Amino acid sequence: MSVRKLKPITPGQRFKVVNGFDAITADKPEKSLLAPLKRSGGRNSQGKMTTRHRGGGHKRRYRIIDFKRDKQDMPAEVKSIQYDPNRSAFIALVEYKDGEKRYVIAQNGMQVGQKIISGSEVAPEIGNAMPLSDIPLGTIISCIELRPGQGAVLARSAGTFAQLMAREGKYATIKLPSGETRMILVKCLATIGAVSNSDHQLVVSGKAGRSRWLGRRPRTRPVAMNPVDHPMGGGEGRASGGHPRSKNGIPAKGYRTRSRTKDSNRYIIERRKK
Repeated sequence: MSVRKLKPITPGQRFKVVNGFDAITADKPEKSLLAPLKRSGGRNSQGKMTTRHRGGGHKRRYRIIDFKRDKQDMPAEVKSIQYDPNRSAFIALVEYKDGEKRYVIAQNGMQVGQKIISGSEVAPEIGNAMPLSDIPLGTIISCIELRPGQGAVLARSAGTFAQLMAREGKYATIKLPSGETRMILVKCLATIGAVSNSDHQLVVSGKAGRSRWLGRRPRTRPVAMNPVDHPMGGGEGRASGGHPRSKNGIPAKGYRTRSRTKDSNRYIIERRKK
């Protein structure tokens, strides 16, 4: 995986850094695994705007991803590595021995023709999904379940990975990408290896238009607003805006918003760094 810096032949290309896409092996997605994707524009079911700066963008179709990896002990061959417009990671099209095709999140180093398998007594190799009870300690993992059978919810975006630190009783201790250390049931599945497209963080769009293509609308600085529009607005001249906070008045820059009485707090051994 690599990135390319373009020659500044136009103003939009002067600072532009694009993904090399050298890991991608197919242009067209698998039609049987596509679904329509309706855009909300940041509105809820009542039509009220609940998320700002959303709207427009190129039309997308959703790729149905197998996060559960519930086809146990049946080998699958990686047919291609593909781009997915709905996520930062690349996806892999795999074909099982019985002919069924599925999309899975691609791990770093996954190759076309490679065999992957999900099960309890399989080798801890890149792309294989295993219960935390069978993964060797210290292994780099990703696509981790929080509840058995739920499907992967942790460490799914480009370049992310967690590490299996310890096991005690029915719980495993995992160090997550955020720096948080928490306990997860050993029956939960995880995939061996870090998620693909680790160079995603190096990409620079180069111009405002590329954000519009992705469905992101312009954002107005709070200090440029009036007091009626934002807690940080108003003031004579270029006022600093006071304490940084959201439009709803919730403080930003390190203010903890997690509930102190949340039930899952007991599974967190060490909180993420401020």
